Amino acid sequence: MPFAERCTVKMKNQKTFCIKLIASFLFFVVFIAILIWINQPLPGDVPTAASQIKFAKAHVTKLISDEAKAEDWTEGLRIGVQEVYLQIDSGEDRGKLLPAVNYMSVYNNVDLKVGTKVIARLDIDANGRTYIASIPNYNRGPALLGLTVIFVLFLAVFGGKKGIAAILGLAFAIVDIWFLLIPMIRLGINPILSSIVISAVTTAISLVLLNGFSMKTFCATIGCVGGVAMAGAAAALTAVATPINGFNMSEAEELVLRTGGTSLNVSGLLISAILIAALGAVMDVAMTITSAVFEVHQLNPELNRQKLIQSGINIGRDAMGTMANTLILAFAGSALNMLILFRIFDYPYLQIFNSDMMALEIIQGISGSIGIVMTVPLVAFLSAFLCSRKNTVDRTVMQVNEKHRKLKKK
Repeated sequence: MPFAERCTVKMKNQKTFCIKLIASFLFFVVFIAILIWINQPLPGDVPTAASQIKFAKAHVTKLISDEAKAEDWTEGLRIGVQEVYLQIDSGEDRGKLLPAVNYMSVYNNVDLKVGTKVIARLDIDANGRTYIASIPNYNRGPALLGLTVIFVLFLAVFGGKKGIAAILGLAFAIVDIWFLLIPMIRLGINPILSSIVISAVTTAISLVLLNGFSMKTFCATIGCVGGVAMAGAAAALTAVATPINGFNMSEAEELVLRTGGTSLNVSGLLISAILIAALGAVMDVAMTITSAVFEVHQLNPELNRQKLIQSGINIGRDAMGTMANTLILAFAGSALNMLILFRIFDYPYLQIFNSDMMALEIIQGISGSIGIVMTVPLVAFLSAFLCSRKNTVDRTVMQVNEKHRKLKKK
């Protein structure tokens, strides 16, 4: 390549890099501004009772009495009452020794020994002094943090730069859901629309972090958003036909009690949950098919659009089955206790398949799988279209350059 052409290409690359850098900076500035704005307290908000409760880390220093006993039906879990002294390890009351009564049941079973680390709920008297503690749970933070660190290390070591990018993408998704999606829904914005927007933003950022700004990223993002939207459409149509909605979900009653009179749209939460649950699997399939089609095109640029589409669909058939299984088995695992109860009580199948709980699980699993299946042809077509178009443009550019050289020689 002549020196002048090399300089032109280098300048073009530098210009493209600067544009991408400025665009990324502007996006994150706007994103942070939206996060700050949308997480402001709502008008008329008052502190909830839960937000006023003081919790602290603590450990058991002395066991005063222990009347708990193991029962045959509890599989060795001890049931009863313990009295202990706790030393507070965090917060304003750090270092204080407080008495605590620990009521142990099957559902809340924190079995205390000297040295056991717990989370203590601190009760305050009329003078504002902490005088007693209760024990809602173990201090599970160190174990959960350790598991997270191991996961991050494995992903970084075996995934390299892509693994680190995946960690950043996952962190962004968590921030998106906690600090953007939930506040949007609380503000009364339609949960389905909110979930589609969050899915699009999360997908775009995750894939840009993994593959940079490229046609591959563009194809996978559009395909993923399309697949998630199709999953939502399938769920919405089924919900109308059944009929079922967010009010049939297990936490709906609590939500209605806590948010009555607000603009929260409870009925739309079912479809919203399905969209978010399907996002990961659909994103995986979209990126897999896009990468495969672009790789096939790179190895054989002469393949026409139809053959590229067929290659993408053929590769996607394997991904369809495994990802659909992943979604359905994930929902089945989350509903395992319910399924066991159905078998124990020997419910008729007619009632099982028409119950709210089973209908919800079936709609969630199958709608997500429909999203995966429909993502494959959508992404295959879009990738093949852009690859073949790029091929045509490249040929045109080569022909123009060739004519230009011939004219120069003359």
